[in-house]
Amino acid sequence: MVLRFFLLLILLFINISCAKKEDQVYVVKKKIDPYILYEEGFKAFEKNDFFFANKKFVEAELNFEIPKYAAKSALMSSFCLYGINFYDEAEESLERYLSQYPGDTNIIYAHYLLAMIFFEQIADEKKDIAPILKAKEKINFFLEKYPNNEYAIDLKFKKKLILSKLAAKELYVAKYYISVEKWVPAINRLKKIVKEYNETIFIEEALYRLVEIYYYLGIETEAKKYASLLGYNYNSSEWFSKSYQILSDDYDITKITKSPKEKKREKQNFFNRIIKIIK
Repeated sequence: MVLRFFLLLILLFINISCAKKEDQVYVVKKKIDPYILYEEGFKAFEKNDFFFANKKFVEAELNFEIPKYAAKSALMSSFCLYGINFYDEAEESLERYLSQYPGDTNIIYAHYLLAMIFFEQIADEKKDIAPILKAKEKINFFLEKYPNNEYAIDLKFKKKLILSKLAAKELYVAKYYISVEKWVPAINRLKKIVKEYNETIFIEEALYRLVEIYYYLGIETEAKKYASLLGYNYNSSEWFSKSYQILSDDYDITKITKSPKEKKREKQNFFNRIIKIIK
């Protein structure tokens, strides 16, 4: 009897459970209005509350059915991440945007923002050079693809700063090699500045260091060659004066007075002269 009673209880429990499942109805969750989400995100964005704004823009993108507005939400989300210096997350977000919305009208700005992200991560030239090279690569890409865009002016200026950073890095390493008397790698670093970064402020010291090394090694022909190049283009600089002091008295460097027009023409041909010298 007891066993039969327990069996009846189990059957009753099963029937009640099945009945409850049959009575349950699946309710579709109401879709959130993406325009409201975007508006909330934009209001937070105007207040520089980038954390909250990013959250709302992400939600808006997921709810927008129109690609144009979804793309805009994605780009705004990327900018918010950039605004709080979440560079890795911003880069990842922008790469996803470029992949998912390749035909969006704001794609040029996305490339510019990526260039800015790389540029702002450039640290001291004595440290890792990888961010500098990455920034240079992205800026070159933008300038080649969109040379006449309004953002190109800003990136051209930043490219000059990057070249100066790279030149400074080469000079820093060259000086280290000089300090430990590793002459060949030091010369190679200095020649790279002369060849690739001759429009930076470091060109004069690089030429002087070449004069210094070659004279120390007893290769006066090379020393005089670089001294001549330094004197011909920068004969009023302190580096020219120092190079003159290094060389013996029988080597006379005559200062050349040039007109502004001649100086401009010579500057344009400077790179070609350098190539011939260092080959």
